[in-house]
Amino acid sequence: MAGRSKGPRTVPLPSADQAAALLKRMRGEIDSNSNYRAKSLRIHGPVCAKCGREFDSANLNLLTVHHRDGNHHNNPPDGSNWENLCSHCHDDEHSRGVLGEYLSKTT
Repeated sequence: MAGRSKGPRTVPLPSADQAAALLKRMRGEIDSNSNYRAKSLRIHGPVCAKCGREFDSANLNLLTVHHRDGNHHNNPPDGSNWENLCSHCHDDEHSRGVLGEYLSKTT
């Protein structure tokens, strides 16, 4: 690669304000559409709304956020469009429509 130095390169560091904002985003302290999972966990708690299974930090990754109206961009601050579902119940919720469509075509 011509013109490229093999020595160390200078990387610009973020300002103190930029670093603070980045830390807040990483900690989930900023309200944004992309952070609805953390908000849903705070509002509804670490429990599956369908089967009632409770989750802790060791298995929290198995708990998902289901958008009741199916619109992933509809993230109201009160969490009214969300329900926390375990991965099994979430799969079941989404497969019900597929199964219903299949059964309605065969009858």
